[in-house]
Amino acid sequence: MADTQQLANGNGNTVRPTRVNPVGEEEEAENIFLFWPNLIGYSRVVLAVASLYYMPLHPRTCSLLYSISCLLDALDGVAARYYEQSTKFGAVLDMVTDRGTTACLLVFLASAFPRFSIVFQGLISLDFASHYMHMFATLSMGESGQSHKSIDEGRSWVLKMYYSNNKVLFTFCALNELFFIALYLLSFSSPLLSPTLLKDPSSNSPSSPSNLGTPAAPKPSLLFASPYSAGALEMARANKMDSTVPWILAVISFPVMAGKQIINVIQLVKASRWLAEGDRLERKKKGLPRKKPSASKKAQ
Repeated sequence: MADTQQLANGNGNTVRPTRVNPVGEEEEAENIFLFWPNLIGYSRVVLAVASLYYMPLHPRTCSLLYSISCLLDALDGVAARYYEQSTKFGAVLDMVTDRGTTACLLVFLASAFPRFSIVFQGLISLDFASHYMHMFATLSMGESGQSHKSIDEGRSWVLKMYYSNNKVLFTFCALNELFFIALYLLSFSSPLLSPTLLKDPSSNSPSSPSNLGTPAAPKPSLLFASPYSAGALEMARANKMDSTVPWILAVISFPVMAGKQIINVIQLVKASRWLAEGDRLERKKKGLPRKKPSASKKAQ
């Protein structure tokens, strides 16, 4: 039978909770927070924060750190299965990290491409709403301890295929992030998407794509009072790299990214209907809606 020592001894020092096994020997309680998959999860958070630090003006460093953080998303699952350390905390940590890092990148894209900010804001909202609704529906309506990845095929074959096949799940998530990374790199290199990447103000030559954003890092004080203004930052990041590779990555990954958003919509709709189904059953148990007496009975 399990037993737990008091959390503090007479001197006020904290004592780790212990359990007693069937033969009477005490064993230390497992520290879930130090499981290998969760340690990998913490490293993902650190890499993501570091990428955000470099995001405004250092595209290569930021992309490298961000990509490693995303790729580690596959490694924590492998570690969880290998060490038999799958936990609810780890699953939630993984989902929160995914949602948070993607949202931060989309926030940057909304500022880099202000004409399309409503699109990026919509994608952030859809991503959070879809996963929150799905997670809550699973906890409320699913069996005790059921994972959000355990999908009944009768409820949605699309979500069943998406969550049950690790290769499919990884491909969609990876290419979805790749598309947004490609857009991020294009914000440094493509006057086609960012026509306000400014040319060198000291030059009197007519504007053309060849001299937009030249020099690569002009003094912000030449045009802007504050070196941290949106215009100064946009000017400082202009033409820091060639746009060929980012365009190729964006074109390749766009169909999968679009498919990922469709899956998010399906997930949101299915979770909403599942919750509504539970509401109907709950109301039925309570005798709702209550039948109102007829007009004839009222007259009596």
